[in-house]
Amino acid sequence: MYSVSLQECIEKMNLEVLTPEVDISEIKVTQSDINRPALQLAGFFDYFDHHRIQIIGYVEHTYMENQGMKTSMEMMGRIMAYQVPCVIISRNLPVPGEFLELAKEFKVPILRTKKTTSSFSSELNRWLKVQLAPRISIHGVLVDIYGEGVLITGESGIGKSEVALELIHRGHRLVSDDVVEIKKVSDETLIGTAPDITRHFIELRGIGIIDAKTLFGVQSVKDTQAIDLVINLQEWDKNQEFDRMGLEESYVEYLGNKVVSHSIPIRPGRNVAIICESAAINFRQKKMGYNAAVELYNRVTNNIEKKK
Repeated sequence: MYSVSLQECIEKMNLEVLTPEVDISEIKVTQSDINRPALQLAGFFDYFDHHRIQIIGYVEHTYMENQGMKTSMEMMGRIMAYQVPCVIISRNLPVPGEFLELAKEFKVPILRTKKTTSSFSSELNRWLKVQLAPRISIHGVLVDIYGEGVLITGESGIGKSEVALELIHRGHRLVSDDVVEIKKVSDETLIGTAPDITRHFIELRGIGIIDAKTLFGVQSVKDTQAIDLVINLQEWDKNQEFDRMGLEESYVEYLGNKVVSHSIPIRPGRNVAIICESAAINFRQKKMGYNAAVELYNRVTNNIEKKK
C-alpha cells in the first residue's frame, strides 16, 4: 500500500499546525478519500473509515457549538480514539482550548486552513489521488508532443532516446528517458513521470549522458504528463504486417487502462521523430472528430458507388 507522510501533506497544502506538541514524523496518510465526520459527531460510527483525514467545516463546527462543549468533546474523543491521521479545521474557524487538549491526549494532530471546506477538500483529494495512485515502471521514453503525451517503447537500443532528442530539438518537451513511472489517477487517466534520480537526463549510445534541461533550456522538459498515445518502435520485418490504413485502433493496457497504440517499423532513412509528431497530430485530430482514414474510406466508397 502506498502512503504519503503527513508532514508532506502539511507543506503541500500550507496548513497551520495547532498542536506542535504532537509528533507527526511517523504519521502516514494511506487513503486518498477524506471524511467530514458529521454522522460521527451525531453518534453514528458504523462504517467509520478512521484511516481517512477528517475535515471539520462550517456545518460541523456549528453543530458542535449547538450541541455544547460536553457532548462535542465526548464525540470528538470517540473519533480520536480511532487514531485518525489528523483533523483539519477549514475556514480558519476558532478551535476551543479543550479541543486541543483532547487532541494532545490522543496524540492526534489538529491542523487548520483558511480555505473554504469544499475547495480545500477537492484540492486535497485530487493531490492525494495522484500521490497514492497505483503505479508501475516501464522501459520507454515519454515526450510531450503538441500537448499530447506520447510514450515511445521498443527493444533496448532501437533508438528511442535518439527520437526523443530529435523531438526536443523540434521544440517538444521531454518527460522521461529510459524509465517511465506510470500512475493510474483515474479509470481514464494515466500520468507519467521520471524517477527523481534520472529526471531530465538522456542516455545516448556513443556519447553518454546528457542533461536536456541544461543543454536546451527549461522549456524543453516537463515533470509530469498524461499518457495519451503509445508508439512502439519495431525492427523492420518484410514478413510482418503493419497497419497501413488506421481504420481500427490498437490498444495497449497499463494498470487496467487502455491507451491507443501504434507499431512503427524502423528502417534506415525513416525520420521516426517526424512520424511520432505526425501520429500525435493525427491523434489530436481524431479527438476533435476528424479521422483521415475514415474520410478516405468514405471517398473511395462513394466513388465506387458513383461508377456502378
